[in-house]
Amino acid sequence: MTAQLSFPHVNHEMFVENVSIADIAAQVATPFYCYSQTAIETNYTNYQQAFSEQDALICYAVKANSNQGVLATLAKMGSGADVVSMGEIRRAIAAGIPANKIVYSGVAKTAEEIHYALRQGILQFNVESEPELELISEVATALNITAAVAFRINPDVCAQTHAKISTGKAENKFGVPISKARIAYNRAAELPGIKVQGVDVHIGSQLTNLAPFEEAYQRIATLVTDLRADGHDISVIDVGGGLGITYQDEVLPSKQDYANIVKAQLNHLGCKIIIEPGRSLLGNAGVLVSSVVFVKQGEEREFLILDAGMNDLIRPSMYDAYHGIVAVSQKDKSLNTYDIVGPVCETGDTFAKSRQIHQSKAGDLVAIMSAGAYGSVMSSTYNTRMLAPEVMVKGEQFSVVRARPNYDDVINADTIPQWL
Repeated sequence: MTAQLSFPHVNHEMFVENVSIADIAAQVATPFYCYSQTAIETNYTNYQQAFSEQDALICYAVKANSNQGVLATLAKMGSGADVVSMGEIRRAIAAGIPANKIVYSGVAKTAEEIHYALRQGILQFNVESEPELELISEVATALNITAAVAFRINPDVCAQTHAKISTGKAENKFGVPISKARIAYNRAAELPGIKVQGVDVHIGSQLTNLAPFEEAYQRIATLVTDLRADGHDISVIDVGGGLGITYQDEVLPSKQDYANIVKAQLNHLGCKIIIEPGRSLLGNAGVLVSSVVFVKQGEEREFLILDAGMNDLIRPSMYDAYHGIVAVSQKDKSLNTYDIVGPVCETGDTFAKSRQIHQSKAGDLVAIMSAGAYGSVMSSTYNTRMLAPEVMVKGEQFSVVRARPNYDDVINADTIPQWL
């Protein structure tokens, strides 16, 4: 589902489901994030249907968007969660996701986090290193609890995506090299408090080509066969996430095509399959709505200066990421070319250069598209700017699912030393 389908223009005015974006802006004020619950549900259903012939569990990657409204929506549909911190475990459980549907990833799990996860009874630790394995064993033994584990395997496969979101090459910090996997599993089998049950792989994010998945899963299938020959009872394969979305003009494989690759490469092993989608569930289900503060004529170009900045959506600054930007109201407007920038005191606070959108003036609304994943969740109060609120829409209803803080909330979080 593309952002344009979820956020159509009706009579030249942008809507989310049956609610006018302009009406939300009048009540909430800009900037704000806006999510379509129906789009989230549709994306999740598409995964369910694609994997319906396999023994599969969908574990939403919470890091993509951890809002409680989002998590509760997915929990009601039966989703599990892929988490990378104790905070995300707490969020998932608070939203109604059962602990026995939670897999815990992440490269730097602490003893406190492991202790908490074990006490909750999570489904599986995706172990990133042998030192982490040793720590899990130590904590589990102290608690007299058995920890179910899978090693995250680095298959040394190029995901053909942005370097900062590629995770499956030998040079990346993630996982155990596939060349050392059998040694790691043999060590795990020797440790107290450890139950070896699975293999995990995740090669990156925003993949638009199935070939890297196919190559990685082929290598994982061979590894599972070898591990079973070594005496390990491998019953779970976590295939990770990473399926991309359309930001601009990307041509994507369907979720069914992706599921077919998983089935073709792994079905013969008889394992439970865990899928960890994040971006592909939320990315095009959300937009960032902003107001034009000024239109500034520079020496060589015209600037559209917004009230949303890089602190609200950092992806263009961090990843040189493309996001579509459209005028919320397009009636009786011609196209014009702008550099579209924010108010933050950084040259990098730029959303787009030489971008054509409908002509805009101060006070007009624009929507930054495909911002449902890795948008609000990565935002900050840099420049002491308030976090943008988040809004969820269902049919003709909308609700603020995270309110904008006030200045007292932010400033009073600091403490002045008593000697001052």
